[in-house]
Amino acid sequence: MIDTKISKIFNHVHTNAELSNEEYKTTDYIYEFLKTEGFEPVKFKNITGLYCDVGNWSGDYPLIGIRADIDALYQEVNGKLQANHSCGHDSHIAMVIGAMLRIKDHEALKTRGVRFVFQPAEEVGTGALDVLKEGVIEPLDYMFGIHLRPIEEAADGYLSPSIEHGSAGSFEFKIVGNDAHGARPHLNDNAIEVGADIVNMLSKIHINPMVPSSAKMTKFMAGSKSLNIIPGSAECGIDVRAQTNEAMKELKAGVRNILSSIEELYDVKIEDLEESSIVASESNEDAIAVFRSAIIDTVGEEKLLEPIVTSGGDDFHNYTVQYPELKGAMLGLGCDLTPGLHHPYMTFNRDRMETGADVLFQTILNVPAE
Repeated sequence: MIDTKISKIFNHVHTNAELSNEEYKTTDYIYEFLKTEGFEPVKFKNITGLYCDVGNWSGDYPLIGIRADIDALYQEVNGKLQANHSCGHDSHIAMVIGAMLRIKDHEALKTRGVRFVFQPAEEVGTGALDVLKEGVIEPLDYMFGIHLRPIEEAADGYLSPSIEHGSAGSFEFKIVGNDAHGARPHLNDNAIEVGADIVNMLSKIHINPMVPSSAKMTKFMAGSKSLNIIPGSAECGIDVRAQTNEAMKELKAGVRNILSSIEELYDVKIEDLEESSIVASESNEDAIAVFRSAIIDTVGEEKLLEPIVTSGGDDFHNYTVQYPELKGAMLGLGCDLTPGLHHPYMTFNRDRMETGADVLFQTILNVPAE
């Protein structure tokens, strides 16, 4: 049976989901829960979220970071648009707090310090960078994260010592031109046709075929109820993915060239262009080795998987990219997760949250006390 405190935390956060950078009640809930359990959490100064330290911070022993992301997605569920925890962040919170409760007052804290970080805004790719600005990562020697994995990547009860995410990014912009009468198509450039050309041009970006990558239109809004108007403007979004940071640079350069060419080819402007990106993983072998030993010690070598390579992204990796000396890795937890991450009705074996908490706890114990 699942630990009752882990279950309580999960159920509360799951039913009170909040969007990126709006996790005020989630922050307050975690803060108050930890205070009740005897911890001394600290809210971030300029953003939502918080952190909490335990153990020995004398500087003579390793300092370990454990991160949980706390935001939800915005999607339609049962016909209603709402914040929804379909990526498992509610479970990440519960598992990290579960590890905190296990390590509390443990004698191992005499020879290590642990900082538990509850990070906002992972889904929009800015949370880790904002946490870095808070100055709470620099002292750390290790940084560990955890994420549920879909059943295609990890069977129920199996764990991977590393998730090798790809780089993910987006472009959001407007095609801005003039509307025209449906009977006079020569008087404007149809934004829908312009958008179709962008779609076709995206498929012609060529980078090293040995590196998985993709660029596709994921948002296009043009026209209105008046079907006799040729729309001159449209709101657009492009999702880009690449398995390496180097490939992402090439891919994004190709998208920029397309948007620049579109302005020259047609009598339109590309305006309000906003770019975002999440870096690909750059995991550390020492951190992976600690996770590997913790998995074996907790569930046995027969449940140990190789590192998972996935086209998904996670802003956790900003920590290790921005601080290369930081030894970081993300644990992958198999939990019978279906139909998939970000599906509005995603479900998983909730008993595995106790497994995740146990492995995180063992991870803290297995960091060399040097």
